[in-house]
Amino acid sequence: MKFLNGTPADSYDVVVLGSGAGALTAAATAARGGKSVVVLEKSRLLGGTSAVSGGMLWIADNHHARDAGLTDSKEAAGRYVRAVARGRSRDELLDAALDYGDAMLRFTENECGLRFIFLDNFPDYRQDLAGSVAGGRTVEPELFNIRDALGALADHVRSDGRAPFTMQEYENWGAFTKFPWEELNRRQDEGLVAKGHALVSMLLASLVHDGAALAVDARGQRLLVDGERVTGVKLESGEVFHANDGVVLATGGFEWDKELADSLLASRLHAVCSPPSNTGDGLKMAQRIGAQTRGTREAWWAPMAVTGDTRDGEPVGTLLRFERQGPGSIMVNRNGQRFANESQNYNDLARCLHSWDSPNHRALNTPAHVVFDHSYLERYGVLAHRAGQPTPAYLIEAPTLSELANRIGVPAPNLESTVARFNESAVKGEDPEFGRGLSAYDKYWGDDDCPWPNPSLGPLQTGPFYALEVVNGAFGSNGGVATDGLARVMDVDGQPIPGLFAAGNTAENAYGAGYPGAGATLGPIMTMGYLAGRTIAGQPAEYHAAPAPAEVGA
Repeated sequence: MKFLNGTPADSYDVVVLGSGAGALTAAATAARGGKSVVVLEKSRLLGGTSAVSGGMLWIADNHHARDAGLTDSKEAAGRYVRAVARGRSRDELLDAALDYGDAMLRFTENECGLRFIFLDNFPDYRQDLAGSVAGGRTVEPELFNIRDALGALADHVRSDGRAPFTMQEYENWGAFTKFPWEELNRRQDEGLVAKGHALVSMLLASLVHDGAALAVDARGQRLLVDGERVTGVKLESGEVFHANDGVVLATGGFEWDKELADSLLASRLHAVCSPPSNTGDGLKMAQRIGAQTRGTREAWWAPMAVTGDTRDGEPVGTLLRFERQGPGSIMVNRNGQRFANESQNYNDLARCLHSWDSPNHRALNTPAHVVFDHSYLERYGVLAHRAGQPTPAYLIEAPTLSELANRIGVPAPNLESTVARFNESAVKGEDPEFGRGLSAYDKYWGDDDCPWPNPSLGPLQTGPFYALEVVNGAFGSNGGVATDGLARVMDVDGQPIPGLFAAGNTAENAYGAGYPGAGATLGPIMTMGYLAGRTIAGQPAEYHAAPAPAEVGA
């Protein structure tokens, strides 16, 4: 174990296990409430899964939307989220996330110094459901100078390794071939970070300001219990930390414990992009003392490619976004046929890939591939690959569609007819089979500069042709320890366990099986972390203060 900030001690008011956005929000909220806090991170780097995320927050009826004159309400958002959640959300948690999301947002801005960009035109993911809006529920962190704010501590914060661009810029620029790389390199040299890296760094800056203790290589092993109350934590290394007021479990999900993931999740995961330290430690610690669990079949599902990227020495998947949403690419299944709207949100698309694939049994839609032509590669590139470079091992190339079909193991006549049928409609801006390009969300992630009528659709015409295998992946599991609306962990009888709180992917997802929009991971996660911190500090869930200004997105 190694302390990076604050005064080492064996007793604090609040002991927080984990250092993602949920953990850090709980810690920062409690620290702002006057509590002494220690944050214990299992790995050698701070930030958790949040640090390698897009850093966006989905907050319904937020003050930035109201200031911009956009119409929204918690009632409309509630109807929408309940529909998206497929009946698997719990009202107490869902209502807490909606009712106090903006309180959390205002608190972290006014009290902790976080700054956000308001995305007034980022559509909710399911535009076909009542209560959805075309924009105004998503915010993302501003660029943040980590060197100026954290100094040497910056080297101990996890990064996704990408250039410092915002998600708003990503949408505006589209493909990586259009990015202003000289500007991005300048930002990096200046110490600017973006997305999840910026989010956790802002929260860490607040904790440093308040003198909180931060430690890494500190894996929690067991909760200490006196009577019915949780009073502290014992680490794997033997150290003991006593908590005067509360312990917060926020150690991430269990997706890296393959045996546990296979036994609990609704589908096998073939790739994840979270830190390998997410092995369900908080879930197991809570279970040992009789905590209730809920929602463990769910994850933040996403279609991914396995390209050789690693995190902490372990192979990780790469989210496929524009690669499948850009005009001129399609996805096909094992029969060489399209099976879904490729431009829909990643969570719903990944559900089409769910299976328990084995060498002797495969589901209809797996293996799946993104297929595109050379003109697409010239316009946009694919992941880190650009036209003119040697074809990487993760891409399959062939001069004709027939040969490509043979190389990926699908019937050639099916692939040829699938592409011909798609092309005939795509040049007219239509997709009669799956409705791609109809919704505001589809068009948001398309290319407004493409030469065809619909920014989401374009033909595949020019050889050579390429295929990239797509697998069912996830950002992390999102079910676990059951809590009430104040983030207090519940026992198997539904009663709060005194002194124990949970947030983040360690806990049950407030939105159940739902993924309503960009930031629907971190929005409710930070809200529950905020509620944990406010409860521990003896403060009301609501927060009253004037909102801080935010930059309005184009």
